[in-house]
Amino acid sequence: MVLIHHNPDCGTSRNVLRIIKDAGYTPVVIDYLKEGWTKAQLLALFAAADLTPRSALRETKSPAKELGLLNKSVSDDIILEAMLEHPILVNRPIVCSPKGVKLCRPSEAVLDLLEQWPEGPYEKEDGELILDAKGNRPAH
Repeated sequence: MVLIHHNPDCGTSRNVLRIIKDAGYTPVVIDYLKEGWTKAQLLALFAAADLTPRSALRETKSPAKELGLLNKSVSDDIILEAMLEHPILVNRPIVCSPKGVKLCRPSEAVLDLLEQWPEGPYEKEDGELILDAKGNRPAH
């Protein structure tokens, strides 16, 4: 099973969801902006993905700056509480699979969580090649 915490307005999140589907999976899609988060859920996801609330904080296109969360003196507990109140503060997409849990930025990071990949060549929405004609990641 593959599960994605998805924001349909985010290009990276859309790319990740498309990669998962094109690889042959039928993912469970959670629109976290509509469903929100629970504290236990976020703590479990962060622990599994080796993230902290600060490292998972979405700093742009979110109210992080207005809420004063970008100041380095703000604790992880305060950031976590803000994430519960404002789900958009959690960077996305977070994907869970039998191979682990990961914040998939850039979107090709999701390949690390999948047993099978889409057929190559494969490009992201913006045309960037992430799998060559042989199905391998191109050297950067």
